[in-house]
Amino acid sequence: MNRTTFRAFTLLLWLALPLVALDYWQVWDKLPAQMATHFNAANQPNGWMTPEASLRLVLLMTAVMLTVFSALLWVASRKAVNAGSWALLGLSYAVVGMLVGVNHSILSFNLYHTPMNPGGWLLLVPAAAVVFIAVFLLSQRGPAFSQSDILAEEVHAGRWWALVFVVPFAGVLAAASRMPDLAPRAGLGLVALLLLWAAAMAWSGFRYVFTRSGVEVWSLGFRLRSIPVEQIKEYGAERWSLIGGYGIRCMGNCRAYVWCNRGVRIKTADGQVFLGHSDPDRIVHDLDIIKQFAH
Repeated sequence: MNRTTFRAFTLLLWLALPLVALDYWQVWDKLPAQMATHFNAANQPNGWMTPEASLRLVLLMTAVMLTVFSALLWVASRKAVNAGSWALLGLSYAVVGMLVGVNHSILSFNLYHTPMNPGGWLLLVPAAAVVFIAVFLLSQRGPAFSQSDILAEEVHAGRWWALVFVVPFAGVLAAASRMPDLAPRAGLGLVALLLLWAAAMAWSGFRYVFTRSGVEVWSLGFRLRSIPVEQIKEYGAERWSLIGGYGIRCMGNCRAYVWCNRGVRIKTADGQVFLGHSDPDRIVHDLDIIKQFAH
């Protein structure tokens, strides 16, 4: 499937807005003056608003989510559409579908007192996130290099960020333990595992391995990326913007591994790779060494 097909599927996401509006329009005259719109862990209503306010809120939430995903998908397809791009598209459909499906369930509850049971959606979205992360990490890894040719190693960790991930992990885990149904409990359990994985990755950091063949980026014993030395065109120390975010970042043809606001940008034949580090000169020095061996 080419880029045109990918972008057509991206545009189809926006059908969610008229679908939500149609859902309300079909039952507008039957809705109560005050709708139940918020529910506790036991799926009992604990928040109400007028149908007008509810419609405005769900349309705004859907529009914001569609805008965010459309921007991400446009960036993901700007150069070439790969497996990671399609995985992100699948995650987008799962999240937007959850918004539409949960809204339909809220209307059914207010009209027919159908019990709220969002467990399926609470399991589908985290599962889609796990698939997306797996495909993203496995795509564009490059070839593995011989570990007998190691010339230097550097580690770049973000232990303060690990503590940041631990706090929501504890909260999600506590929420999962209070869920009465298996599906939402499993879904929140997946979210907790993702947060724990992020905390462990931040704590152990990114390990950069410089060999005669190029640079490898590792984390938690898994090879994330290989950059062959012959593909390295130029490199230099640069600042990293807070807007770009931290962790593993992907923006168009640039992939970053960063836990601070400093590092080295490597320009390759296929794009750019940013290696975060508190002392970028060490990365530059190690790159100089492998380039010298290549010559």
